[in-house]
Amino acid sequence: MTGYAVATSESAAGTLTIEIKSVNSRFLDLQFRINDDLRALEPDLRSAIMAAITRGKVELRLSFGRKAATAGSQALNLPLLTELQRLQAEVSGHFPAALTMSVAELLRWPGVIEEAQIGQESLQADVAALTARTVQAFVVSRQREGAALEAMLTSRIEAMEVIVKRITPLIPQVVAAFQQKAVERMQDALGLACQGSNSALSRQDALERIRQEVILYGIRIDVAEELGRLSAHLTETRHILKKGGQVGKRLDFMMQELNREANTLGAKASVKELADASMELKLLIEQMREQVQNLE
Repeated sequence: MTGYAVATSESAAGTLTIEIKSVNSRFLDLQFRINDDLRALEPDLRSAIMAAITRGKVELRLSFGRKAATAGSQALNLPLLTELQRLQAEVSGHFPAALTMSVAELLRWPGVIEEAQIGQESLQADVAALTARTVQAFVVSRQREGAALEAMLTSRIEAMEVIVKRITPLIPQVVAAFQQKAVERMQDALGLACQGSNSALSRQDALERIRQEVILYGIRIDVAEELGRLSAHLTETRHILKKGGQVGKRLDFMMQELNREANTLGAKASVKELADASMELKLLIEQMREQVQNLE
């Protein structure tokens, strides 16, 4: 599911900002955008996200804006200056004509000027507190979308239940009508065949064979069992949605089962009403499947 949250906190050393956003994904994909000096905190951030969600392509940005330097807040990195002096002397030994570094160049050298040390434990505690607040807001935003998705899925379930309710009474009529027409046609065909041959097949035997064939085919086109399973699957899908929690994988499975029954209904359809109902059901199921993949 999609979601977004951002939070900021002020500390003695500067401003911390955490931004979390996600887009739909069947799996959990975490990406972090963190200042280099805070990179060591990534494992804690990852754990906080993974404890809260299980699906989505999530991007977390953590930035730290230090406060402007004040008198006494900066100092020279003497060990680094000593090392630069040693290296410069070594280079001069090989290249006597090489120019030495100016004071301005030394001061611009990365790490020569040190900011006042920030307590790592204090900073880590500040980031942890801000992360918890941001993740909570992020989860709430995803829950709002989840509620909207639940409403959409429920509406599709209701639409499918209406279709099943509409076509269920048609099944006995369809089977009976087919059997009647089939009997008449086969009687005509067998009557013509018997007139043109010396077959010893009696009328009673012919009628019995017709009856058996028609019953068997009637069983093959009877979709009452499929409609019963469809109704049961829809009831279970509704139950899963109401129960809540991590429902994504269970709903994925239910979509497979619903689609299986809708396909069988279409394959067995002997009248236009059933074929149209199968197409309507498959369209609704596909709409649900696209959204189910975004749920936790």
